[in-house]
Amino acid sequence: MKNVFLWFLLIPIVGHIYVSVRLWQMLPLLTAGKIAVVIAMVVAFALLFIGVSGVLDKMPMPLAVVFYEVGTSWIFILLYLCMLFLLLDFGHLVRLVPSSFLHQSVSGSLSVFFLMLGIFVYGYIHYNEKVRVPIELKTDKRMDKPIKMVMISDLHLGYHNRKATLHRWIDKINAESPDLILIAGDLLDGSIRSVDEKRLYEEFHRLKAPVYACMGNHDFYTGVQNDLRFCRQAGITMLRDTAVVFRDMVIVGRDDRTNAGRKELASIMEGIDRSKYIIELDHQPYRLEEAQACGVDFEFCGHTHYGQVWPISWITDLIYEVAFGPYQKGNTRYYVSSGLGIWGGKFRIGTQSEYLVATLGNDGYR
Repeated sequence: MKNVFLWFLLIPIVGHIYVSVRLWQMLPLLTAGKIAVVIAMVVAFALLFIGVSGVLDKMPMPLAVVFYEVGTSWIFILLYLCMLFLLLDFGHLVRLVPSSFLHQSVSGSLSVFFLMLGIFVYGYIHYNEKVRVPIELKTDKRMDKPIKMVMISDLHLGYHNRKATLHRWIDKINAESPDLILIAGDLLDGSIRSVDEKRLYEEFHRLKAPVYACMGNHDFYTGVQNDLRFCRQAGITMLRDTAVVFRDMVIVGRDDRTNAGRKELASIMEGIDRSKYIIELDHQPYRLEEAQACGVDFEFCGHTHYGQVWPISWITDLIYEVAFGPYQKGNTRYYVSSGLGIWGGKFRIGTQSEYLVATLGNDGYR
């Protein structure tokens, strides 16, 4: 695990050095100007580590917000700068890009600037466009009447997804008039201070339907007791390896796999009325075959964000059996959501921020 962490640390550092060198060569500035650009990049890179270190909780809120957003945004900008310069260097190698475009170049510098600006303005706008995903769940099991649910995951409330943002999300959920709201983990982003000071729990009081959730890895990073206290204040029922009956349906909530001692699904489902429709909430989409083996009708997951930006989505496709969207194994249906919120920089490139509107019903009611 330590070696994996070092590799994940080394890769962005190498990328940062590469981009710094290529920008130094490209910018048509005096040495002092180039030094200023490189220093600004180093500061932005340092803010990334400050943002995930816990130091932000000791800073004034406005400063903490700026540090978090700049630092976590820079890692995505750095990724795209690396890809762009690699593409330019390859173009130069095959004689498609002249050397004059890459060295002391006004046209090269302006092209890189406006291309990056366009990509990330688009990514920010696209992040704020929440996609409504309708899904119909049919069952042969007995039901009195249909159940309408809004399913969301990965809100990551904190220094970047703040009260005004949550207010807009709550408005979208209420507009659906659901019978039930389900949250598949990562309600909070890792800092309880950032949600306590702004009393974000008050926004959940505006919801007009019961809310059930399971734990995510970032909820554990926030501190289990902190997260549970927030849920009590917000009126959210947190299901930790437990199940609850809602009308003609059973909702099973798994503890996140961050907890190495979480119960096996088969153990949680002992004694559950199998004549009811069974929905499982499990934050991370691993071991999907468990739900199938245990007779779960529908499993809802999050966690992957589908990489947030392309081409990280390709990596999540390699890691998970299904990294995004609907899936089926036997009689069990699944949906892995890319999330309503996001971690870090507010960009969606090649992915979407979404919420599911699911209707559970059958063809004949008793």
